[in-house]
Amino acid sequence: MNEPRTLSGFGEDRLVRRLLAELGPDVLMDRSLVADATEGDDCAVVRAALRGGKYLLLKSDCVIEGRHFQPDTPAAQVGWKALARPLSDIAACAGRPLHALITIALPGDTTTARARGIYRGLGRCAAEFGVLIVGGETARTDGPVMIAVSLTGEVAPKRCCLRSAGKAGDALFVTGRLGGSLATGHHLNFRPRLSEARWLAKNFKIRAMMDLSDGLGADLPRLALASGVGFQIDPEALPRADGVTPEQAMHDGEDYELLFSLPAADALELSAQWAEKFPDVALTRIGELTAPGTRTELPRGYDHFA
Repeated sequence: MNEPRTLSGFGEDRLVRRLLAELGPDVLMDRSLVADATEGDDCAVVRAALRGGKYLLLKSDCVIEGRHFQPDTPAAQVGWKALARPLSDIAACAGRPLHALITIALPGDTTTARARGIYRGLGRCAAEFGVLIVGGETARTDGPVMIAVSLTGEVAPKRCCLRSAGKAGDALFVTGRLGGSLATGHHLNFRPRLSEARWLAKNFKIRAMMDLSDGLGADLPRLALASGVGFQIDPEALPRADGVTPEQAMHDGEDYELLFSLPAADALELSAQWAEKFPDVALTRIGELTAPGTRTELPRGYDHFA
């Protein structure tokens, strides 16, 4: 099949695989790697000389004006979102965040007040979730504002959650409520599920987990593909934000909730303990993982290059 000449229509997952193929195995493969970008997990996971033999988590992410936020978005909300997004990926691995590097590119006519406001938002998010901002870079751009965050974290090997260990028969759960994120402003002020994820990994056999950033319609098939399984869900069972249809709950994106699987035999106990531990955060069983080749048809989620 001929490769498209432009990125439009290429597809984000296909593009990542194609770009990584240019690097070659000598750059990508190493015995210290537990999981990397070629496997599509939320973070790269590395065996490193950390205290207690923990794995090192590595994540980078960016937000761009006009794509992830608008020119009139309050500056502090921009900063919060820029750091909260990669923190949500650390949560998906059941990790604890450690250090961040912040790179920001700003037009020359940006006011100092707006620049300072962005950093106030970054600082509030860092303080809330125990992140130490240790450096970064600033640059001038003729284009829109862009903030890139590189983040480290840690996780005990036995508690590290990836997308690839789900099994047919597992129960599927999501936290929170889905859909309507842009309309309600949730995408600017969400709280990454760090403590919830660590509690899950400590108390239950979580087999596969990821965060929902591109919508259930895009992210659930990614988890199933990584685990080599299918899935069945009940769209009517999805926990939805007010006024949101089941279809919107599957494709709107920017929910930043956890999607995970665990043995079906543990589902009732999980629901009971969760209600006591996190009474203000919904937890909903939405379906199950199935044998390969069977799946519920879902509307497509968000894709940068669809």
